[in-house]
Amino acid sequence: MLRDLWERCFWFGGLVLWLSVGSSGDVALTPQPNCTDFQNANLLGGTNLKVQFLLFTPSAPSCGQRLEDSSDIQNAGFNVTLGTKIIIHGFRALGTKPSWIDKFIRALLGAADANVIAVDWVYGSTGVYYSAVENVVKLGLEISRFLSKLLVLGVSESSIHIIGVSLGAHVGGMVGHFYKGQLGWITGLDPAGPEYTKASLEERLDAGDALFVEAIHTDTDNLGIRIPVGHVDYFVNGGQDQPGCPTFIHAGYSYLICDHMRAVHLYISALEKSCPLMAFPCASYKAFLAGHCLDCFNPFLLSCPRIGLAEQGGIKIEPRPKEVRVFLLTTARAPYCVHHSLVEFYLQETRNKDTSIEVTFLSSNVTSSVKITIPKQQLQGKGIIAHPNPPCQINLVKFKFQASNRIWRKDHTTIIGRFCTAPLPVDDSQKTICLPEPVNLRAGVTVCCDLKITCM
Repeated sequence: MLRDLWERCFWFGGLVLWLSVGSSGDVALTPQPNCTDFQNANLLGGTNLKVQFLLFTPSAPSCGQRLEDSSDIQNAGFNVTLGTKIIIHGFRALGTKPSWIDKFIRALLGAADANVIAVDWVYGSTGVYYSAVENVVKLGLEISRFLSKLLVLGVSESSIHIIGVSLGAHVGGMVGHFYKGQLGWITGLDPAGPEYTKASLEERLDAGDALFVEAIHTDTDNLGIRIPVGHVDYFVNGGQDQPGCPTFIHAGYSYLICDHMRAVHLYISALEKSCPLMAFPCASYKAFLAGHCLDCFNPFLLSCPRIGLAEQGGIKIEPRPKEVRVFLLTTARAPYCVHHSLVEFYLQETRNKDTSIEVTFLSSNVTSSVKITIPKQQLQGKGIIAHPNPPCQINLVKFKFQASNRIWRKDHTTIIGRFCTAPLPVDDSQKTICLPEPVNLRAGVTVCCDLKITCM
């Protein structure tokens, strides 16, 4: 059976034409814009920039329209009344198009009513990393000149949002520096570390480069920068060793790049709005895991920042604080989101040694665990547990009191205590849920208890 309507694509004089033939035999020719893809460069040709600015629109999310002069910008469907998102990729060792860019563009167009422009500088970012670093200032100038064309058309500086990946984050910082910090927003996705950790503020991304600067850190012990560079810096899982990434070098390229690129995939997940990626301010990752930072009171006034396009990261205060470190945990796979909960255990009596208890949440065959330690001569121990499902879907909580390392005889020590938990942020005592009865734990023996939390 023939379809009533079929389409074919033809090239005619360089113009793409879609030929639609209906049952009546009518032919309609609809012109489509010429699409430009990212360039590919060889390893020996990575010194010249050869920058392309490619506009993507909701009507053609897979079709990049190359913008060279003001007439191109006006004719390509650029809307001066909307905000403008500019994506800048980083170092491209093999001179290839970033594998993540198409999905990133589609997610960005789906999440924001905005102009999306991808900066293709594959040629300038190829080959030796240090050559790419030398091109950062040149690229920053090229992008600045391009932005000046947008400003002439009526685009405001504050409506421009630069999203830079790795080395591209510092390019964004350079552009922001040229515009004296008046651009609206810069997002750095694991800003590059090599050559930048000890760089001056003028050379790298920093909080003075835009009205709001944020950075998502996922590889601070390798390819990413380890210092704060924005108003808000997200240190995901402490900023290094992301769950699900290879831990041994035999994994090859994935071992080198997985942690670094996790920032990109987290941001895409946030754009797709699968679930919130909320973080909590704290002095250090160790203090966060120990349960010492539970709310958003200071400095965010009940508005903990969230990864994604929430205006100003969801922060509601002015002026924005500078260099605030925030922390969050994630799962190993998209959408990466977890529900953070405080867990506490209160002993009935103090002990003369540290007490370690493993706490496990179970729901729908999913388990999450954390070990909490009660210091000797103290009654309370606490920590943060991250679970993929909401607290009200947790069915059981398991406890295992860690036995002493006695080789010659079995540890029969028993402890009694009370267990409580509360979802983060803990901004009022009404969220805290405690088991109705004390828990009796014997060293090395697992104990299960029902956990009933009402869905909010």
